[in-house]
Amino acid sequence: VKRESKTLATITFQNFFNKYDKKAGMTGTALTEEKEFRDIYSMDVVAIPTNRPVARIDHDDAVFKTKKEKLHAVIEEIKKSYAKGQPVLVGTINIDASEEISALLKKEGIPHKVLNAKYHELEAEIVAEAGRHGAVTIATNMAGRGTDIKLDDEARAAGGLKVLGTERHESRRIDNQLRGRSGRQGDPGESKFYISLEDDIMRLFGSERLMSVFNALGVPENEEIQHKSLSKTIERAQKKIEGNNFGIRKNLLEFDKVNNEQREIIYSEREKVLNGDNMRDAIVKMITDVVENEVDTYIGDNQPSSEWDLAGLNQSILEIMPIKLSLTKDEILNLSKAEFKQTLKAAAVKLYEDKEAEFPEPEQIREIERIVLLKVIDRKWMDHIDDMDQLKQGIGLMAYGQKDPVVEYKMQGYEMFENMILNIRFETIKMLMHLQVEQKVEREEVTQVTGTNKDDEGVKKPKHRDVAKVYPNDPCPCGSGKKYKHCCGRTH
Repeated sequence: VKRESKTLATITFQNFFNKYDKKAGMTGTALTEEKEFRDIYSMDVVAIPTNRPVARIDHDDAVFKTKKEKLHAVIEEIKKSYAKGQPVLVGTINIDASEEISALLKKEGIPHKVLNAKYHELEAEIVAEAGRHGAVTIATNMAGRGTDIKLDDEARAAGGLKVLGTERHESRRIDNQLRGRSGRQGDPGESKFYISLEDDIMRLFGSERLMSVFNALGVPENEEIQHKSLSKTIERAQKKIEGNNFGIRKNLLEFDKVNNEQREIIYSEREKVLNGDNMRDAIVKMITDVVENEVDTYIGDNQPSSEWDLAGLNQSILEIMPIKLSLTKDEILNLSKAEFKQTLKAAAVKLYEDKEAEFPEPEQIREIERIVLLKVIDRKWMDHIDDMDQLKQGIGLMAYGQKDPVVEYKMQGYEMFENMILNIRFETIKMLMHLQVEQKVEREEVTQVTGTNKDDEGVKKPKHRDVAKVYPNDPCPCGSGKKYKHCCGRTH
């Protein structure tokens, strides 16, 4: 068992593609997804007429009561086509269905080739041969796309490639891709889909009602029903599933918009560091921001100077930077809050200037600033990605409280991002202010035997908490009246 890995970066495909200034594409099946292209990528879909008139005959769907009857009809249709030398391409929605059809064809003694993910290296070769007269090829709807199926003269005379779909897919695009393998560049061909009321898509959308119609009409076994209204019902079911799937993707994008805004800010800051920009001004601003934040945390705006929590401020600020003021407590109390802030800022900047002076070369401290900043940003951003992921997993429960999960995610995500930026400042300044420039001292080398006492410890027992965990937004246990994250629980 290994420790879970950390996510270093994350982006959705939609936002990744939208980072390109120009987007364009060409496909035979984009028309059914026109709404999604327009809503998410701001792209229009234009249908270009075919080079030559389409000679393919697209038959209405054949609907059967049971899956067994449907498969029987598919095999009979393959036998008829095979007898007259017409090539057949059988499309299935998964590998299991491919192997089921293959087993039935073996029983009938019809030679055929099976194309699925198991034989992907032979994929193009097998599909290219699917247009020869007498060829029978079984393929999953996804396999072998993009390969031109060429017909020989005998196959063309026998009616061209016959495409048989053994089930409707959830997406009309994939059905169209299967159908479109026949009848290219004016070639003759046929296509037909076989459906049973036991198929997944039919069970999801009202197969009980259709089953009762079949029973009422007394449809005999192995009898197919063809009707435009049935084909339309199936298409409506597909549109509904496509709409649901689009809704899921669109909802994901709504959540990722929040992440994307934060991502843009963090990566633009990171870019400055990586480009080797001089970060001194940014560091000095961080120092003054940290001082300002600390003073605002411990001293209220209209609070009289006699009530200032100087002890708390002193303890908190000393953890970040070792400022020493040459003022007595009385002198400090005679200052206004703004003057006190300014005095502290000046002392903090002076402290940093003294730290800079310890380095023989100015470029050394500039390089250290970049390294420290990059390290802190990356670590805090990685933690933030995890936190946002945890937040997203539970945010759906907000709907039970009549709150919009996306709005709540935005608000809480914004607050978490603000805290992360604050923590980046604190940690960067703390590390830079506590830098030590090592003096080279000549030492006599002494060989030492180093060991570890870990071997003697045995198996460590799990740690047990003595008191209940305090969360960042809880009141601080010290009784100050502040939130824990602004008091004893500050992460520097």
